[in-house]
Amino acid sequence: MKAWLLLLPVMALAQAPAVSGDAEISGTIGGKPLVIRTTSRLAGAIDSVKWDGVEFIDSHDHGRQLQSAINADVGGVYHVECYNPTEAGSVVDALGPKTTSRLEFLAVKDGVLSTRSRMAYWLAPGMKSGGKLALNDRLLSDHVLAKQVRIGRPGMDHVLDYRVTFTVPADRPHTYLQVEALTGYMPWHYSEELRFDAKTSTLVPLPRQDGEQRDPVVLSTPSGSHAMGVFTPTRPPAGQPAVGYGRFKFDHDKVMKWNCVFRLRSPAGIKPGDYGYQLFVVLGTREDCRRTLAALTREFADR
Repeated sequence: MKAWLLLLPVMALAQAPAVSGDAEISGTIGGKPLVIRTTSRLAGAIDSVKWDGVEFIDSHDHGRQLQSAINADVGGVYHVECYNPTEAGSVVDALGPKTTSRLEFLAVKDGVLSTRSRMAYWLAPGMKSGGKLALNDRLLSDHVLAKQVRIGRPGMDHVLDYRVTFTVPADRPHTYLQVEALTGYMPWHYSEELRFDAKTSTLVPLPRQDGEQRDPVVLSTPSGSHAMGVFTPTRPPAGQPAVGYGRFKFDHDKVMKWNCVFRLRSPAGIKPGDYGYQLFVVLGTREDCRRTLAALTREFADR
């Protein structure tokens, strides 16, 4: 399946007026209410997903949301987080009420949340991650993220149809692009880590090990009453690595995380422009997630 491209109204970034990031979309899935909220504090990134009165997102600083990010090399040098445009903001924003990322567009129309933002670098110039210096020389990047989020789809209600497009500028040529198309930070009690086995249409417990594998991931409460996971029908270009579905457990911060990651490598240089991805966030009970992943797998099997 070719990358899905999302285009929003063009506006000169430098001239864009201030845009409020406070918005809400709501619906009903499985007969129970779902409310999704964004905030100006996070440049329109999703701060809260609440279903059946229960919160699914552990929003804390400007990194722990339902959001998207990029890691890239600069001049062939790559270190995790050292060149890391992030939708919700920078580490220097901490727990504060403002974000370094710049929201340029937000709309809620016909049940669809649409945003476009210019992403902040996670590290400020001079800061380090893993002992390595940041590769950016300013706080605000020229990388742009556009997203559209819709609750449900025809014949399938336990899902968010989540579409993102990253616009990669030409200011710093890259040979490696690690695209965290979507990540979800979840409260600690979503402690059961599962992968979807397409051959058996079952959710199989994952060993306690941080990292990625090739099957869609679900994080669930031990009882199975509430769960969330991710699936993508987007296929990497020929010759590029397979999609990675990750799960992570942060004992110190008492938070769980899943993500969906694409990687692009080109010694000749990654072309500037738009890179689009479609994600389906599955949520509900553990069984709701299993059934939804089975249906999505069948639908997109030949793409």
